[in-house]
Amino acid sequence: MDGSLSYLPAAAMAGALALRLPALLRDWRDPLVRPVCALIALSGAAFLCSAPTAAAAVDRLTGTANASAVLASCLLNACGAACLVLLAHWRGGTPRALRRTTRRLVLGHGAVITGIVVLFLLGDAPAEGPRDLDTYYATAPYLREMIVLHLVALAVAVVAMIHLCRRWARRVRGWLRAGLTVVVVGHVCVLASLAARSAAVAARWYGGDLDALSSCAAPVLASVGAQVSAVGFALPLAGPRLADGWAARSAYHRLGPLWRELRPVSAHRDRAVRMSWWTPAGLRVVHREAQIHDGMLALYPYFDAGVRAAARAAALAAGSGADRARAEADAAMVVAALRARTADPEGRVAGSAEAADAPPGLADGPRDLVRISLALRRSPVVAAVRGRSAARPGSGVPERAPR
Repeated sequence: MDGSLSYLPAAAMAGALALRLPALLRDWRDPLVRPVCALIALSGAAFLCSAPTAAAAVDRLTGTANASAVLASCLLNACGAACLVLLAHWRGGTPRALRRTTRRLVLGHGAVITGIVVLFLLGDAPAEGPRDLDTYYATAPYLREMIVLHLVALAVAVVAMIHLCRRWARRVRGWLRAGLTVVVVGHVCVLASLAARSAAVAARWYGGDLDALSSCAAPVLASVGAQVSAVGFALPLAGPRLADGWAARSAYHRLGPLWRELRPVSAHRDRAVRMSWWTPAGLRVVHREAQIHDGMLALYPYFDAGVRAAARAAALAAGSGADRARAEADAAMVVAALRARTADPEGRVAGSAEAADAPPGLADGPRDLVRISLALRRSPVVAAVRGRSAARPGSGVPERAPR
């Protein structure tokens, strides 16, 4: 392979391994974690060994031509063993049966790897062919057997991976199902690359020349398949994190209208902690909610249950659902309270409020705050209350007798 076709999947596997590494360090005995990490690490190492620069370095260090190709072949077959061990644990069973299956898979692929090394040592491969070793030595004694053994063992592992991932994907939901589906797509690409290499080798046996399939098409398909598979392995872990981050950022921006509306009345607006752009989205949402509740607290003496009830009735009459009508009513009450507070700059209404007075209920949680914020910007009922309050600055002030 050329550099880009080798280093890109190696980098993708390294990224997937970085996401899985904390789980491995946290519980390295977990039989579902170890095979995944082994599979990703072995795949990345195999593609790294296939890069021309790394291949030349391996050949130079070992003093043997094409030693890097044999090393990559052994690593890929070890990946096949890791795939099947992983799927055996996914399928489940008694601990004893799983240990027996794992032992058989490791021994079977260990025998394949041993056979590849022995056949390579028995053969003669003096000319280096990092891109076309399969077709160059397709008819050489021992080496042709090595090539066939390598391709067949990999094909069996890939087909088993596709079959078992499809069966498992039917039983699960969510991000795990999406990850398994992506893994299947990636392994179909890998299977296509093996088919291309096999066709090129078979053509050599019968005097044909389909070397382009092995040297051009197969590396591209293998590279794409590895990168897609890396995404599939990372998706069940990274997907929920990305979804949570997206939801937090969305909530932060949707709370903006309510936050800006209440910011002038927040008692601690001048001492509020500044949130940097790199602050986690969840923390920024909590900070914005705290500022909103601070503003609500300042408005409590001005809340008018009558304004809220009238706005809710108007929203229901306009066809809003119960939750949306409640949010529109709360938003209308906030707007009226802000106008009332503006009309009472000396705080006479707030100062005359009895301690036993209970303000009307408002917003039971973050989702309600988001609904209120959206109603401030979109609701015609809130717009009508805002217009009336602007026309009559004194409207909306609760009638409370001074002490």
